[in-house]
Amino acid sequence: HSQIVRVDSPEKMTVIGRTIDDAAGEAFDKAAKIMGLPYPGGPVIDKLARSGNPWKFAFAKPKIPDLDYSFSGLKTSVLYFIRDQLKKDAQFVEKEKPHLCASIQRTIVEILMNKLTLAAKQTGITEIAVAGGVAANSQLRHALVNEGKQQQWKVYLPEINYTTDNAAMIAISGYFKYLQQDFAPLNAAPYTRSP
Repeated sequence: HSQIVRVDSPEKMTVIGRTIDDAAGEAFDKAAKIMGLPYPGGPVIDKLARSGNPWKFAFAKPKIPDLDYSFSGLKTSVLYFIRDQLKKDAQFVEKEKPHLCASIQRTIVEILMNKLTLAAKQTGITEIAVAGGVAANSQLRHALVNEGKQQQWKVYLPEINYTTDNAAMIAISGYFKYLQQDFAPLNAAPYTRSP
């Protein structure tokens, strides 16, 4: 998932923006797959992007209202662009891999940062934290620090070893629910998305 969550306390969180389709991490992984890179693709793209020109290629950025995200159009844009270039040159991906990675990464980070900046302006919140696998992305971390300086945010970046596993997020959520004695009965039905 990709979400913008207003956190007032460990027990009081409100989702104010979310992906309407694919998540940012999925966009990284699918773009990597299109280029023939291994899974998970996010770290591979991040590494290859360091030697690429992030402005060499332009990909679609969705115009989603409010604070919601969409990454399916970006994935389609990458797929069709690479498909068309491969028809002209079968070695296109191999020749342009760092530039493709840098351009894809820049696009994803811009989408994330544009919505985050808008959310901060709308809410007046100046303490910004990130979590999850994409929080390990070096370009996103750099963008957060730079925007934080410009906007006078206090930015919280987790150590890289805390950005790779959703299990840690589930565990801490369970811990806070335990402290509040918020238990589900044993006959509760599981669900993948909160109602």
